Amino acid sequence: MPATVIDGKALAAATKAEAAEKVRELKSRGINPCLAVILVGENPASQVYVRGKINDCAQCGIESRSINLPADTTQDALLAEVKKLADDSAVHGILVQLPLPAQIDEKAVIDAIPPEKDVDGFSPVNVGRMQIGEPCYLPCTPAGCICMIESTGTDIAGKNAVVIGRSNIVGKPAALLLLAKNATVTICHSRTKNLKEVCAAADILVAAVGREGFVTGDMVKPGAVVIDVGINRGADGKLHGDVNFAEAAEKAAYITPVPGGVGPMTRAMLMLNTVEAAERQGR
Repeated sequence: MPATVIDGKALAAATKAEAAEKVRELKSRGINPCLAVILVGENPASQVYVRGKINDCAQCGIESRSINLPADTTQDALLAEVKKLADDSAVHGILVQLPLPAQIDEKAVIDAIPPEKDVDGFSPVNVGRMQIGEPCYLPCTPAGCICMIESTGTDIAGKNAVVIGRSNIVGKPAALLLLAKNATVTICHSRTKNLKEVCAAADILVAAVGREGFVTGDMVKPGAVVIDVGINRGADGKLHGDVNFAEAAEKAAYITPVPGGVGPMTRAMLMLNTVEAAERQGR
């Protein structure tokens, strides 16, 4: 029986509705949530992502500020812009759209965002808090993955979970969040031996490797939950995931599509983080 497709758009809409309700409550207390987004350069994909985030803010009643800087912006100039927003009490969340031009050190920029305004969940402080289970802003894509898994009614506790990919943005934090839900977690990467066999034993399989169609049907356990984080532009000009959807859907119980899966949930989790930031800062 073909897998049930997890509708990321519908889940994102419900999540944003939850955020909008919280925004209304905060505004009744005189708190106006605000997210500032900085875009350096004119990367077409980044421009699309930023527009999507600004639209999400509008849907949720969150004030947004969009700061567009030229591609030749220096690191010092960008850091000065971040500091200006960090010092502005009316701004509750700061997001610098990645990737950045080659002349800018991404780590230095991320480190410059105050942890209390780091709604992307990338700062070392928030990463450390997540590691030890303290309250923090969770990175949006991994947090969205967990929500999608739980939306199926799957109890993560005790499940064998495999994450393909070890990036700081998706792979590592996804593994930590699954571990926090009491899954038994394996992280796979380019040096993993017997990758096919490891993946085929997974009750929950998260693909975040950045290679179109990397996960084939023989890597999927019958009845598994498959979360496809990949976004790859194919030779046909369309977006494709890391998972061969047609093959995996024949064996999985639940699977996310690309597009319309993890992407919308990532932005929805950003809205929740921004609302939480406004609530914590209380002004």
